[in-house]
Amino acid sequence: MDVKPNIKMVRIDERLIHGQGQLWIKSLGVNLAICANDKVATDSMQQSLMKSVVPQDVGLRFWNLERTAKVIWKASPSQSIFVVVSSPKDVLTLAEQGFPIEEVNVGNIHAKEGKEKVSQFIYLGKEDKEALKTLRDKYGCKFNTKTSPVSNDGSQSLENLESILG
Repeated sequence: MDVKPNIKMVRIDERLIHGQGQLWIKSLGVNLAICANDKVATDSMQQSLMKSVVPQDVGLRFWNLERTAKVIWKASPSQSIFVVVSSPKDVLTLAEQGFPIEEVNVGNIHAKEGKEKVSQFIYLGKEDKEALKTLRDKYGCKFNTKTSPVSNDGSQSLENLESILG
């Protein structure tokens, strides 16, 4: 049987890895960050930008969703892992492909036409809500909405998220 990988956090952030992602990497003390995104997996320009904010001693992988779901089970027990995706749908895709997800940090989803405001940083559209509901109801996933490791802003927006998902 596969040993469950040591995943410290799965975070949804449309911006993927940037300044706040760097804070999470430091505060979680991880030694591997996985950017699970089909577009960025093949975009060397985006990869270069993200590499520039990640400490040198932290491994960084840019994998598509399918590869992430498969390869995560090969992680060594010594690896502590931070996974970032750009949308609730991406987390659901990972879960459907067998990726072990217990809790998701819903960090940053930009405002767009037809999206409902959860907090200053989180706006959910129909597809986002459906993906989060499926993660919660089918996969037993829990959510948190802390925007950064140093903030204490998670509880109000989490209540909003729970009420929106119903």
